[in-house]
Amino acid sequence: MGDFGRISVHHALGGGAVADILLWRNAYGGGALLIVSTIFWFLFERGGYNILAFVANNLLLLVVILFFWAKSATLLNRPLPPLPELDISEESVLIAADEMQVWINHAFSVAHDIAISGNLKTLIAVVSSLWLIAYVGSFFNFLTLIYIGVLMSLSIPFLYDMFQAQVDEKLVTVHKITNFIFRKADAILQMIPSTFHKQKTQ
Repeated sequence: MGDFGRISVHHALGGGAVADILLWRNAYGGGALLIVSTIFWFLFERGGYNILAFVANNLLLLVVILFFWAKSATLLNRPLPPLPELDISEESVLIAADEMQVWINHAFSVAHDIAISGNLKTLIAVVSSLWLIAYVGSFFNFLTLIYIGVLMSLSIPFLYDMFQAQVDEKLVTVHKITNFIFRKADAILQMIPSTFHKQKTQ
């Protein structure tokens, strides 16, 4: 394929700070995410620490520190704790709702394609994806899956950006093979009802 048709992975990932981290253009951000996720995984998975107890203990410590800081500040005429205004704006709620609406509508359209339209490609894609998630999930717990997802997010976009031409050639070959298989399956499934109908009329 060459460079013709090459897409910008940075632009496809949103082109912001998250894309910089995932593509390691912000090396400090990517390294910090990798180190923090590794520490969390080691603490909760290998160290046997309970995530609920960790969150509760840290919140308890934070609340006690803030309380005594505020009391000592009033007694010693010191400034109060520099807490930001803890208020969620209506705009951020609307943005989150719009994002959720897009995902929910997409899920409904997929369900419609399977249940009403009888789309074989969508059915096979959904069934294979759910089976793969269930199969992989049987080997790991949820926290390990999240950690693997972080590692893949920090490696796959970076490697694809470096070797996009070679990967695209392989993906085009796989796409042609899957299209051929789907066409054969569609032809077989279209022959089945007509065969049953002929047998019934005879």
